[in-house]
Amino acid sequence: MTIRLPAGLGLLALLSLPAWAAEPTPELQRPVGTAQATGAVHTLRQIPEACARLEGVFTGEAAQPYKFAVVRTSETCQPRARFVDFDKARPSEGDGWKFNDLIRVPSAACPSQQAVVRVWRKPAAAAPQLDGQGQSRIYLEEAKKQAAAGKTAQIPMYAAQMTVEGKACR
Repeated sequence: MTIRLPAGLGLLALLSLPAWAAEPTPELQRPVGTAQATGAVHTLRQIPEACARLEGVFTGEAAQPYKFAVVRTSETCQPRARFVDFDKARPSEGDGWKFNDLIRVPSAACPSQQAVVRVWRKPAAAAPQLDGQGQSRIYLEEAKKQAAAGKTAQIPMYAAQMTVEGKACR
């Protein structure tokens, strides 16, 4: 049995394949977020280990339709990971980074437009050693000695990139 597709459909499938294959699959799978109103600040994601929260807001301006920021969650929070600038880090899977999350948030005022945030994660080189109670602990004097010797442990890093996709409304 032979199945025949209309010529346009087969060509469309071939043309869309490279775009689909180019982006890796994120570690976290989530549905498209709830549509957000213009001017309503909303949380996209929290990253507790970096003491950070990703926030966004649709502005309603054509030049910059969406603003995105990384906000510290608390002044007393002690981060176990670092959030770095996406443009400086230039994450890629070849450099040890992992495509962690893909967040899509549509605009309530303009349903054809959505903010897309791609979060990348770079795990620490080695897992921390656990003590007899199964806890990872850092002792101040030992950490000072290691820092003086230039042997500080690598910590996980995160980077996020925001784009606006879709057709702008008038």
